[in-house]
Parts: sequence; C-alpha cells; structure tokens
Amino acid sequence: MNTSNRILVILNPAARGERASQLQTRIEDLSSRIVVRLTTSAGDAEDMAEIAVNQGYKTIVAAGGDGTINEVINGLAGRDVQFGILPVGTMNVFATELGIPQNNIPRAWEIIEQGFSRDVDLGIANDEYFVQLAGAGLDAEVVKSTTPDFKKALGPMSYLINLAQVAARKPPTISITPFDGPRREGSFVLVGNGRYYGGPFVLFKDARLDDGLLDVLVFQNQSHWDLLRYMQAIAFGMHPELPDVEYFQTTGVNLESDQEVPAEVDGELSGSLPYTIRLAPTKLRVLAPAPDTIEG
Repeated sequence: MNTSNRILVILNPAARGERASQLQTRIEDLSSRIVVRLTTSAGDAEDMAEIAVNQGYKTIVAAGGDGTINEVINGLAGRDVQFGILPVGTMNVFATELGIPQNNIPRAWEIIEQGFSRDVDLGIANDEYFVQLAGAGLDAEVVKSTTPDFKKALGPMSYLINLAQVAARKPPTISITPFDGPRREGSFVLVGNGRYYGGPFVLFKDARLDDGLLDVLVFQNQSHWDLLRYMQAIAFGMHPELPDVEYFQTTGVNLESDQEVPAEVDGELSGSLPYTIRLAPTKLRVLAPAPDTIEG
C-alpha cells in the first residue's frame, strides 16, 4: 500500500462494541483515503502513531479527546508529518484552541482536506510532549483521584467532587524556578501553551500557540474559599490581578517539592515532581482552519 497519499485516523472510541463500529464506519465513509485504527488500551495511540510514521504516512489524525491527542503527538513529535484532529471525545481543548468545531465530524474533516497547516509550539514536561497544558499540585491530584469508573458514572461532576476533597487537604509547597527569572513558591501551578483550560475557560490570557513562550500561573492557596475566589476571578478574566496569583511567561520552568506532588500533562496523570517543563526544539505542523474561516 502506498501510504504517502493515505490518511491514518487513530480512533479512541468513547464507547465499545456496536457504537464504536458505527463511529469507525462513519469516519471511513468520509474519504477513500482514510485508514482507521482503533485503540483498545492506554499507550496504543502513541505506538500506532510512531509505527505509522515509520510506514510512510504523511498525515496522521487523532480522533478522540485530549488524552488521545497527547498520545498521538508523543508518537510523531519531531517527525515530518502533518497532524489533524477529529474531535469525538468528551473534551478536546486543543481543538477549541485551534477553532475546530466539537462534535461536527464532517466539518472537522473538511478542515483536514483543505490542507491549511500552521506550526505550533510543543511543550515537554520531563520527557513527555504536550500541546495544551501541564500542571502540578491541585489539578493533578484531582486527575489522580478520579478513577475511570467514577468519571464514567458522574461525568464532569466527578472532577468537582474530587476537587472539593483535594481542596480540604493541606497543600504542598512547590518551588517554581523559571529559566529566566527569580524563584517563587506556590500551592499549585499550571503551565499553558494555549489560552484555554478545561474547555471554554481562558486561563492564560496572553498565550499564543506559536509565540515561543509558555505561560505560567502560580496559585498560593487552595482552600475551598480560595478556589471559589479563583473561579470567580477566572470567569471574569481577573485572576492574574489577585494578590495570591502570579502570571508570567517564560521559555521553561523547573518545579520541585520536598513532598510527593503529582503532575499532569494535557489532562492525564504523568508522574511526580521534580519536573522540568520547557519548549521543544521542533514545532508541530497542525491542520487547522485558515484564519479567515474560523467561526466565532
């Protein structure tokens, strides 16, 4: 098979069985150029992407949520391929960042076929690539506490329940040392490549996917009252002005703690501090809407 003119779609279906088969058929019907491969367990998407690059595929598409995107880009980072997105997962923040519509497979496929690409920054957290976000402390603890079964049963509510439980604990002290600035301390840290966090919330107001910088938010506190203050301020875009929140841009940052502090990358649990988070030396070539066609 000549793979250079074929498009590999790596599909992580939210459902299994007949519904997964229907979704696969729906995607295959979009074009005769499409080859679909289904993931069945964690790590499959990364392995499939790496194998596909070695087989000569020039366009590789992630069909799923943020976790699927993260796995795929870790399998193709630094290689001469184009990356596309079909948002079919429950959450796809990176697609939102790019202006790719959620739950509209035909429109998302049109964007891929139109062939407009842009080079975006890639972050690296220790040795794992990310496109949207990395974090240490509170949000990673919530991800760690949210089991797949709990998430399936309660959906987004599962995160809120675990957030309340984690917020009741004594927060760790995290040391934050930018590559180009003074050391700080905080209770939890978020590092963004794009503007959005968790869907529609603009957390990093100055972030751009191609500006060669990472955006860092350091939160000093994490009690229930503090989190309510933070959330209210985020809703109005005022959080960087709070006295116990610091926002800055940098090319990289070192995170350390004397305690056991988990880290997450693109919404998936990654490991524990210490972490070095920086920009990758190569960009990611993403198929995205042309600037004059982005809706909204």
